[in-house]
Amino acid sequence: MARVSAARRTLTAGILLGLGTVAFVDEAVFHQLLHWHHFYDLSTSEVGLVSDGLFHAFSWFATVAGLFMVASLQRERVFRWAPFAAGWLVGAGSFQLYDGVVQHKIMGIHQIRYGVDLLPYDVTWNVAAAVLLVAGLVWWVVTWRRVRAAEAASGASARS
Repeated sequence: MARVSAARRTLTAGILLGLGTVAFVDEAVFHQLLHWHHFYDLSTSEVGLVSDGLFHAFSWFATVAGLFMVASLQRERVFRWAPFAAGWLVGAGSFQLYDGVVQHKIMGIHQIRYGVDLLPYDVTWNVAAAVLLVAGLVWWVVTWRRVRAAEAASGASARS
């Protein structure tokens, strides 16, 4: 049971770091370096900058929380790369897909870019997100089955 719990915590740490990483890259590249959009573009530029700051704080909160979880798992010597990588891919893909579908299209609080044909940008953004998410989910299932099999094997050897 301890292995499953460690795998879940490792997966959660990966999800938080994946989410934080993609949010950080979005903020740094598209908001700050390219100036393509703010997190909230339905108001003034000042409001957009404040929304970027809040978004940036959110990304770092997720990153720091994930790193604390990794440090704790390392201290307990139960950290494993496979569930962490699966979680990272799920976190990165789900955040990017949420951003591309919900924030860009449903809520319309910002677009990737303005004054251009959005279709290639939207397709690239959402396909990349879907690839990350599906890869993470597949890796997650494979990893989870290995954890369960190892747990069953250790339980069987403990009973014999």
